[in-house]
Amino acid sequence: MQGMKKLGVGAVAWFLSLSAHADYTWNFPEPVTPMALDTLHVHNKFMLITAVIFVVVLAIMIYSIVTHRHSKGYKPVADNPPSTAVEIFWTLIPFAILLLIDFVIMGIPAYHSVVMMEDTRDQSTMVIKITGSQWRWQYEYLDGDAKGIKFVSNLATTNGQMHNEEDKGEHYLLEVDNPLVLPVGEKVRILMTASDVLHNWWVPQFGSSRVAVPGFIRETWVQVEKPGVYRGQCKELCGKGHGYMPVVVNAVSKEEFAQWANKKQDEQKAANDVKEMTKDELVAQGKVVYEKNCAVCHQVTGAGLPPAFPALTGSKIATGAIFGSDGKYQKDSHLDRVLNGKGVMPAWKATLNDTEIAAVITYERNALGNAAAVDAVLQPAQVKAARE
Repeated sequence: MQGMKKLGVGAVAWFLSLSAHADYTWNFPEPVTPMALDTLHVHNKFMLITAVIFVVVLAIMIYSIVTHRHSKGYKPVADNPPSTAVEIFWTLIPFAILLLIDFVIMGIPAYHSVVMMEDTRDQSTMVIKITGSQWRWQYEYLDGDAKGIKFVSNLATTNGQMHNEEDKGEHYLLEVDNPLVLPVGEKVRILMTASDVLHNWWVPQFGSSRVAVPGFIRETWVQVEKPGVYRGQCKELCGKGHGYMPVVVNAVSKEEFAQWANKKQDEQKAANDVKEMTKDELVAQGKVVYEKNCAVCHQVTGAGLPPAFPALTGSKIATGAIFGSDGKYQKDSHLDRVLNGKGVMPAWKATLNDTEIAAVITYERNALGNAAAVDAVLQPAQVKAARE
């Protein structure tokens, strides 16, 4: 009776616990690329084969246990060693069966999938370079309608959401400020690299994944067949901000992609125009740039996380002179650190434009508890000159 009660309580608890499953599926997410669909088919085929083997072996074992019981009068067979020919025969037969399963029944579909994954160039109509860095993605369109478009994709989750001060929303920690946009039906060749440590650009519904290695270019491809928004994450443990490195891809029609590319190119051209800005304008824009790109290490307040990520508040770098008496920026100055990086500090000259670098430096020198007495304001034209 006690057993029945426990069983009943367990069943009720199990049913009640179902409401805790926000996302509970039995199989892969819906595949939206040929590679993901092929991977799903291979997975299902392998699962079917292993399930059949499991059931057959288990059935034979149960049949033998039940049928050949001692209570039925069965006795152990005499331990007479078989002949050498019989031993060889029963060694080769399982070996041949394993070869058939591994290299033919499973091997051929697996080989087909690998060949498909490695075929990055055939019929590809667009090339995109993806660079992983702690803890963001940089996308660069290398040809096609969107040639020249380059932007950084950062986590869009706010500090308030992380500290339960704001509603977390449906896609908490899976929203970005600049999603990658791809045209539906186009095969896109992806070149993958990293600027600091190993990363892995991964969207489960695409079925493709490559480790991004600093100093190396690796390849994969995607061909999204269904419009929609697809989300993923970095799949390689890459540091303290690993969980803050989501991937968001908008798959749109070719017409919508062309419109987006034209708009993005115009925005980028306008952003690259160097113009004189007031201190207030630079500080306002610098705050946005800082919170997107710098706050994850140096913290929103500028307090940093010493010793790995030093504080900017009161920093000699953030308040000291930038330019020397010759008018050129000094080595290891604030501008040098942001442009070229040092140690774990990444170089931002290939990621941010002149205006963004001027703005974030001006912000760091006039906010976060700082009030630089020299070189308090940096103009985009000075950053442009420093690059040359």
